Amino acid sequence: MAVITISRQYGAGGQTLGRLLADRLSYTFADSGTIQRFAREINSPAGRPVSFGRKAGQRITQLAATFPENKATSGQPGDRNGQMFLEHLVLIIAQIADEGNAVIMGRGSQYILADHPDTRHVLLINTVENRIRFLMKKNDLPERQATRQVQDEDLRRADLYRKLGKQDYDHPALYHLVLNMARMDLPTALDLMVHLTRP
Repeated sequence: MAVITISRQYGAGGQTLGRLLADRLSYTFADSGTIQRFAREINSPAGRPVSFGRKAGQRITQLAATFPENKATSGQPGDRNGQMFLEHLVLIIAQIADEGNAVIMGRGSQYILADHPDTRHVLLINTVENRIRFLMKKNDLPERQATRQVQDEDLRRADLYRKLGKQDYDHPALYHLVLNMARMDLPTALDLMVHLTRP
């Protein structure tokens, strides 16, 4: 019932590797689209049956305890919406992890599942130049558009971690495996990640 979380700098190949890993292992692939679908179901009028259980509730409490006090209790407009977003995010990721056999892309999962059993955390990094080239080739984009996407996604990623009260999201101590994609190809990285799932 292993779970792999993949954090990545945008354009380092995380989405591609995540899908390849999930296919190789026959695991569920939970990317932002999967998580957003869960969130929409939770917020729908009918709602989603909340079967997340005590473990997920404990993870919300544990994660909330790590928020800086001014973020958790500042009382500013919109704070409640931000807190609800975080609670839903934690519940969804915890539910996916509790079901096991999943590859979870980003969304702070390395923090949310820090103590989850049988979970391995992977970080992918690369140079900005390589990330731009990767997106140009993968998505057939002009350089200017690929550059803008990298910049926008870096800002979005930083903003999510600000909401989580975290700044060390690229620190290697958070991960079982850090892959520098400037120094290896996708097949090599995939083999290393598969090896990581073995008992």
